[in-house]
Amino acid sequence: MDELEMVVRDAFAHVDVDVMPPEMVHGEPDRGVDLVIEPDGAAVSLQIKRAAFVNDQVAQRFVVDGQKLLKQSMQTGTSSIVFVVADQVTRTARTELARANVGYLDLRGRLSLHAPGLIIEADVDPRERRAGRRDPLKGKAGRELAAALLMDPERKPAVRTLSRELNRSVSTVSEVLSAFRESRYIEGDAVSGQRLFWALADRWSADIEYLLEPPSPGQGPLVAPLGLGLDQVGDGPGWALRGTAAASALGAPVAVRADQPLDFYVPDATTVHRARRLLGTAPSADLARCTVAVAPVPAACTSRTEPPDNYFEWPTTHPLFVALDLAQDVGRGQEILGDWTPRDWPRVW
Repeated sequence: MDELEMVVRDAFAHVDVDVMPPEMVHGEPDRGVDLVIEPDGAAVSLQIKRAAFVNDQVAQRFVVDGQKLLKQSMQTGTSSIVFVVADQVTRTARTELARANVGYLDLRGRLSLHAPGLIIEADVDPRERRAGRRDPLKGKAGRELAAALLMDPERKPAVRTLSRELNRSVSTVSEVLSAFRESRYIEGDAVSGQRLFWALADRWSADIEYLLEPPSPGQGPLVAPLGLGLDQVGDGPGWALRGTAAASALGAPVAVRADQPLDFYVPDATTVHRARRLLGTAPSADLARCTVAVAPVPAACTSRTEPPDNYFEWPTTHPLFVALDLAQDVGRGQEILGDWTPRDWPRVW
């Protein structure tokens, strides 16, 4: 515990909070407490838990531990909380821990502690890795590689094969794969699907453009200039249905309206510009009949599929990217994920 205690001490030092062993505060060691902080004279005892990766499922286990400890501390009149030190805490897991008064130190550089009468939320210096990239998903190449691995999580990560698929240099792919192994997204030749999925979900974002009119899937005059790609599904880029409409078409347990605005990933910013000019820009989200966003990775527009029971008649993006979108919604979106196992693709969350 000595090295771990030093890491915790260093983190709290960034917010000018001293960390002490329990015997310095209580006069004797405490089996249930590892360290104590005492800002402004209010002592808070920390029961430290170590984890490599904390997503929502892992967070729930710590929440249960925290509730038990909180109940015990109320009986003794003390203030004790569970404090998690992890290499990575996903964005949604951070919310779950904070709600339950479970503190955490994300070694990428985030400190959080919520206790009665005390709230600490601070960015701290990240703990340096011994070698390699600090965050292999920070760059576009890392996100593209993560998506490729998650779309086929049972295959062996082969450098040259992935290099050809992604049109990336062998050296770049090799470097990112090494960083993935260091981060334990890959262990041996096996992809840690759940760990990698939630890490990618933390980095998944797109700028949404609201349009006045949706495109028509029929052979109209806008098909060519908008690059809908309806004649090359599976063989080339094009517009890909995303959001709840795509989730419904792919079998997720979600209800959608027949007339709801449709959401699309498009291949590039040029397509967005043309869509704004030809379909009109909506002044607000409420008036939009359609949204478009440049795909965070090219595969979201090239790996399209045509589900057999798709009411909306548009090719959908791959289930992985629908799942990543749903993961951004801590409430309903993640409930849908919890009840959804896609057809013909292994679930990775």
